[in-house]
Amino acid sequence: MKKLFSISIVLSLVISGIQCSVYEAMTNLSRLQFKVGDVNGFQINGISISGKSKISDFTPIDLLKLSSSFAQGTLPASFVLNVDAKNPNDGTGGYKKSDATLQNFKWRLFLDDKETISGDIDQPVVVPGTGDVTTIPLRINIDLMKFFKDKGYESIINLALALGGYQGSSSKISLYATPTVSSPFGNITYPGELKLIDTEFSK
Repeated sequence: MKKLFSISIVLSLVISGIQCSVYEAMTNLSRLQFKVGDVNGFQINGISISGKSKISDFTPIDLLKLSSSFAQGTLPASFVLNVDAKNPNDGTGGYKKSDATLQNFKWRLFLDDKETISGDIDQPVVVPGTGDVTTIPLRINIDLMKFFKDKGYESIINLALALGGYQGSSSKISLYATPTVSSPFGNITYPGELKLIDTEFSK
């Protein structure tokens, strides 16, 4: 009887310890923060728009290529969208220091409030528990005509310039993401999507 009682106590302590560890892991993971960063290397129909702020900045040959592509019903664009990730679990404030490894980061991309394409990271990304920002580059390939053909030629080019041109910013970009993070107890997927914008980190 005493032996069974001792085993019961040990099992209770083990279960309690596991529950505490799971809670601690979940708490640390919930403190990860993300936001939309900057846009790099924006090209439309293979033409770089870096340094351009208006349509007249394109060369006549570039404009011919763009208008011809538009007439054919396609305006392929490519760029790198950087997501900023921050892991505040640096061992201060009563939280255990811990790095976080993103195994998946499923995302849906919104441009100018319109949902476009979706994707995931190519490989796991480690976000160190230092409180510093880690950049997660997402390589975007999208045919702008597929989603914005109702806007017209100039409006689409101006949208591209607003995103990746000389004075471009990611203010017209929002990302809905569902991170999956590894833990000692297996991969943990966030229960819902996070909305990421460029002005502040997700909370």
